[in-house]
Amino acid sequence: MALIPVGHGNGPQLHRAARIEDAVHEVVERRLVKRGWEPTVIGYAGYGAPGWVRVMARVLLSRPVPKSGWWARRAASQKPQSLRGWRSFATVSQMNAPVTITAGGVDHQAVGDRGGFVDAVVPADLKPGWQTVTIQSGAGEPVEAPVQILEPGLTFGVISDIDDTVMVTALPRPMLAAWNTFVLDEHARASVPGMAVLYERLRTAHPGAPVFYLSTGAWNVAPALTRFLRRHLYPVGPLLLTDWGPTKDRWFRSGPEHKRLTLERLSKEFPQVRWLLIGDDGQHDPEIYAEFASKHPDNVAAVAIRRLSPAQAVLAGGLPSLPESDTSVSSARFGRKWLGAPDGAGLSQLLTEADLL
Repeated sequence: MALIPVGHGNGPQLHRAARIEDAVHEVVERRLVKRGWEPTVIGYAGYGAPGWVRVMARVLLSRPVPKSGWWARRAASQKPQSLRGWRSFATVSQMNAPVTITAGGVDHQAVGDRGGFVDAVVPADLKPGWQTVTIQSGAGEPVEAPVQILEPGLTFGVISDIDDTVMVTALPRPMLAAWNTFVLDEHARASVPGMAVLYERLRTAHPGAPVFYLSTGAWNVAPALTRFLRRHLYPVGPLLLTDWGPTKDRWFRSGPEHKRLTLERLSKEFPQVRWLLIGDDGQHDPEIYAEFASKHPDNVAAVAIRRLSPAQAVLAGGLPSLPESDTSVSSARFGRKWLGAPDGAGLSQLLTEADLL
């Protein structure tokens, strides 16, 4: 069995904020374990190619669920609670949790990081398409996680932002974004008009093409995002999110840096794939995508930007600035199609003109 060390440890190289966070976390975790709380694995959708697979999960501590008796009958009879966003953040992870990953019938040992996250690349002989791997922590129940294995000859894929690209979040408006994220019931979250239809058309036009959802959102909301995408009929695809809070070298993680590093990683993992990059002009997507297109022109099929309304753009810090944002002409700077429209229907028309639909 192979050991996949993905934990970061608690050495002196950690930022002061991270050391403080870890100290508080250790106290809380120790008390919950004494009260009988047990490790529970949350498996996220992963991806890979023939010969390897990237497995992502998180180990949380959860209250033991009674299997019989009055408490079990009471829990079964209770109505489902309102799925408000703050509940996703009311969790306690298990630091540096050891896990066993079973992929292709072979066990691999891995260790989570200080936030309980497991992100490991393991060798696996899996067929192209959607497959499953099993993840287990200690004596806890094993869980299955889906993984998408890309075809060796695949040459097209989609990388999409989430907030204000497929889901209305209003990130340029902090108070409204906070309300939508923490207070609003998840069933009330709205889809950006026309985007689900656009993604379905892309999947039909490019059979087998993966859709990766790249966001600066926290892994805490991954289950809610998965349900949202399923509810609004978006194609199933791996979520590539971040861990909120202090990191090894700074007070708070950098969302743009997370996107830049992830794009670089995907370009190395799948050098033959030309990506359609989809985002919005409310945050940093145009800048990040432009940088990536300049560095990796052979890995970019086109950039499609959903333009916010003028009011949203001003609240975001100024009017949107996109190279040839409202045309389907090739940008001389990037040598690729740079498209912009306010919704999925507009982007669909421009992508059709660009021979991508």
